[in-house]
Amino acid sequence: MEAAKDLGVDITSICGGLGLCGKCKVIIREGRELLSPPSSSEERYLEPGELRAGFRLACQARFSGRGKVVVEVPEQSRSGRQRLLVEGKHVEVELNPAAHIAVLKLPKPSLSDPRAHFERLISKLPHKGSLRADLRVLRYLPRAVKKGNWTVTIVWHTDVGLLDVRPGEDERLYGFAVDIGTTKLAGYLVDLRSGELVSVSSAPNPQIPFGEDVIARIAHSRTEEGFRELHRVIIQGINGLIREACESARVDPRLVVELVVAGNTLMHHLFLGLPPRDLAEAPYTPVIDSPLDVRACDLGVEMLPTGNVHLLPNVAGFVGADAVADVLSTGIHLSSELSFMIDVGTNTEIVIGNSDEMHAVSCASGPAFEGAHIKFGMRATSGAIERVWIDPNTLDVKYSVVDGVSPKGICGSGIVDALAEMLSAGVIDTTGKILEREHERIRKGPDGMEFILAFADETAIGKDIVITQRDVRELQKAKAAMHTGASILMSEMGVSVKDVERVFMAGAFGLYIDPASAKRIGMLPDFPLEKITQVGNAAGVGARVALISIDKRRECWEIAQKIRYYELAAHPRFQEEFMASMYLPHLDLFRFQEVVEKMDGLVVADRHKNLLEKLKSRLV
Repeated sequence: MEAAKDLGVDITSICGGLGLCGKCKVIIREGRELLSPPSSSEERYLEPGELRAGFRLACQARFSGRGKVVVEVPEQSRSGRQRLLVEGKHVEVELNPAAHIAVLKLPKPSLSDPRAHFERLISKLPHKGSLRADLRVLRYLPRAVKKGNWTVTIVWHTDVGLLDVRPGEDERLYGFAVDIGTTKLAGYLVDLRSGELVSVSSAPNPQIPFGEDVIARIAHSRTEEGFRELHRVIIQGINGLIREACESARVDPRLVVELVVAGNTLMHHLFLGLPPRDLAEAPYTPVIDSPLDVRACDLGVEMLPTGNVHLLPNVAGFVGADAVADVLSTGIHLSSELSFMIDVGTNTEIVIGNSDEMHAVSCASGPAFEGAHIKFGMRATSGAIERVWIDPNTLDVKYSVVDGVSPKGICGSGIVDALAEMLSAGVIDTTGKILEREHERIRKGPDGMEFILAFADETAIGKDIVITQRDVRELQKAKAAMHTGASILMSEMGVSVKDVERVFMAGAFGLYIDPASAKRIGMLPDFPLEKITQVGNAAGVGARVALISIDKRRECWEIAQKIRYYELAAHPRFQEEFMASMYLPHLDLFRFQEVVEKMDGLVVADRHKNLLEKLKSRLV
């Protein structure tokens, strides 16, 4: 795995090289004797036939001698180009960026007017007031003034001061917003003079090989080397986004004068190089929650070196600036209606509230929907099954695949569909147990009972793609974490499903997952489908809004201070709620509730009203 990283070889690594996911299978074509013997992890994930054929886990096989080792990376172990979400619901906002630009014609100094260059510049500013100067800008100021023949273009920031001086007239002005997700990065290049989105860029979070979830990355950061590594790669990742977006728009990265960053609390700390150790231990204390402005050159961000990097505020614990950006873009804080917002991901945030109050939790839903711990799980790359339909009578399976090619695995949206369809078709019961029955798609495998989604002759990997009993348990834990967070939060607020007027599903999973399937497996509370809106990358949209409006940026701090945070794992009812949420809703009850909801809209004869009320009470 280390060699693959150094050489840029594409190998899936979900668990960060800990031997816990089994996704980095490679085939040793030459030099098997030069490698360490198979570890216990490999014996767990590799079948005896695979071991004999030379399969190894790349993260476990260590080179232990001199000579040549030839390694083949099979199709199922290549991560490929991931489909990453950057789009989000558009938000109208009045343009009022923190960065401004102006062309100034300065009077030449003389013996009768020997004022300093900086004071001469201030006297021509289009606004009243003082202007702080950066030492780097001051060093370049005399050359810029003379090179421009006493005409300069200045860039200044409302909160930070003078950012740049350019010789002559050059009014190009760009900003960049970035959403640092646990699994993906999304960047947005914006023209700050018009507010227009110029180009977008995206990439997997480069920290993934060092740990799929936030806890794994905190563990990796406990050594000084690991901590510096996580900071270095996230800076490199964001520099890559800026480069890609600027190249696409043919814009010099030095014209990017401000960067606005949103991410959960751990991503925020690792980006800034702040030690995150206290986030893993009660009372889960961050280094800083308030908004922060930092010079680009102090972080190594490849934009205008004296440009401003603005970090949106965190809330508490693992509810960070991404949740604040979600709230900003959905407008929950401005509405009198009670809203429910869930940003579904490896680290899921839930916010419930309105203009009067807001409450939030963070759920460690884990990487199951990214394919970790799922036998044929994978990210949403080419060949991933993304939609599943099962005929309840015949158990025939239909599916759709990313890019329309032969399948080689299943991604998050397909996994949720598969579980919902298996439940509706009676393949599993409400405890999640795969039921034994005589059918070609149901069989006993190495991990217990399993259900075949795609037969070997349909797939790109020459193997049956299955959902195993162990897979079902992993999915139950992931969905239970989300349902537990929602249940406890609603209970603390004293509200029910009926009190919620609007439901927002945010994030890549939130856009691609079928809300009906999410309800069917109990991942979401039983909100009516017509109340659910899928808003895409709301955190990215919120970061863009904060980039082009300093008023909205200040609103973010008000939002962060207004949200009341609950530490889910420390809640006295957490274990009880989590175990209850592991169950899957009963199909008859699920259908019955739909019938009762429809009956509510009917005119019912008096003699039947008592019966209807009894039915409702039994349902509850």
